[in-house]
Amino acid sequence: MEPEFWQQRWRQGEIGFHLEQPNPRLVTHWPALALPAAARVLVPLCGKSRDLAWLAERGHEVIGVELSPIAVTDFFREQFDPSHPLPGGSRCGNFDSYRAGNLEILCGDCFDLERSLLGPLDAVYDRAALVALPDPLRARYAKLLTELLPSGAQMLLVTFEYPQAEMSGPPFSVGPGAVQNLYGADFAIDLLASEDILDAEPRFRQRGLQTLHEHVFHLRRR
Repeated sequence: MEPEFWQQRWRQGEIGFHLEQPNPRLVTHWPALALPAAARVLVPLCGKSRDLAWLAERGHEVIGVELSPIAVTDFFREQFDPSHPLPGGSRCGNFDSYRAGNLEILCGDCFDLERSLLGPLDAVYDRAALVALPDPLRARYAKLLTELLPSGAQMLLVTFEYPQAEMSGPPFSVGPGAVQNLYGADFAIDLLASEDILDAEPRFRQRGLQTLHEHVFHLRRR
C-alpha cells in the first residue's frame, strides 16, 4: 500500500477511522502500563487523533508520526483556540516537526524513523497503525518498532480480527496469532480484552462482515 493511498484519503476526507473523542480502549487500558507521567510515548500513524491530546494531558511526552500534512494541520487547528497560532514546522531528519508543549508530531513516512530522531522511548500506543498495513508492510513495521524500543518499553496495541475474505482492508484483520508471530520473539504479550463490536460498527457490516472482534494487547519489550 503506497503512501499516496493515505494522502488521497485525507485529501478526500475519507477518514472513517477518526474518532471525535479519545478511544475508549485507550482510556480503559492505558493505566495497565503504569507509566510515570513524564514517559515518552510514540504514536505511529496518528492522523489527527484526539488520543494524542489525551496522552499529553497526562503529562507524557507524546511523539506522533503522520504521513499527511493535512492531518497534522487539522490536529493543531482543532486542538487550539482559532486565535492561537499554529506551530511552525522545523526539519528533523526526513520529517517536518511540529511541537506544542509536550506534544510533537513528525510529518513524514514512519519507516524513516530512527532512534536518533526519537530519543529514548518508554511506550508505544498503536490503535490504527498495524491494522492499516497489508501483510508484508506489517512485518516491516513490527521489525522497526522492535528496533526502536529498548528493553522494558511497553506497547498498548489495539487490533481488529475478522474473516479477511469478507472484506478487503484497511483495516486489515490482525488476530492474536498474528500479533504473536510479529512480536512474540521480542515481547511478552498479554491479551487484555477481546470483544465482538460489529453491532457498534454498522459501516463494517455494510462492507460484508459477519463478525468483527477488537483485541487489546499489552506488550513489554524483553
